[in-house]
Amino acid sequence: MPDNNLAVRLENITKVYRLEEFDFCALNGVTLHIPHGEYLAIMGPSGSGKTTLLNLLGCLDKPTSGAYFLENDDVSTLSDDRLSEIRNHKIGFIFQSYNLIPQLTVLENIALPLFYRQSVLADDLAKAEALAGLVGLQDKLRNRPSQLSGGQQQRVAIARSLINDPLIILADEPTGNLDSVTGAEILNILDRLHEEGRTLIVITHDPDVAHRTSRVIHLMDGCISREET
Repeated sequence: MPDNNLAVRLENITKVYRLEEFDFCALNGVTLHIPHGEYLAIMGPSGSGKTTLLNLLGCLDKPTSGAYFLENDDVSTLSDDRLSEIRNHKIGFIFQSYNLIPQLTVLENIALPLFYRQSVLADDLAKAEALAGLVGLQDKLRNRPSQLSGGQQQRVAIARSLINDPLIILADEPTGNLDSVTGAEILNILDRLHEEGRTLIVITHDPDVAHRTSRVIHLMDGCISREET
């Protein structure tokens, strides 16, 4: 049954990888409901299934079995081309390593997802510039990533994740490469996005990051072992 209150609905998700002569079950029967506007952290030790779950949530991979509803659309059975469209329009990504294009300016990196459309309008570039201002980079529009600090590069990544007004934002260890002061500044930006009603899903190993969220899911051996609110 459709549920308009949910941004994400995972139902009995299993992901099995074929490794030479045996199968490895990375996720085993994961069911997870994420309401619109929730700030969720996903934690777990290495090998617990965090990265696999992130890839499935981001439509970078498909489950072996089970269903994944993004709002009310079952994306678990879509073609690769359709998944690419979903990623570009409904999902914003923030990576630990920033994933900026070194040859592009700050403004161009923020606007990059728009270039996968038919055309980029003046209003689109104005939106990219406004997002640069939102993350405190209004004076860095013409700079390239090599001219920015790590914290500034992550701010570019946050602005880029917002350019398509996504349904959900996935952040993979967003402070992992930053010092504590800069990391706190990035987390303050994420807090503001949550206060604005954005749906945020953060993969982290850091309890201090997780404690800023409204719910924490713990993975162990491909299963949800417990959750905290």
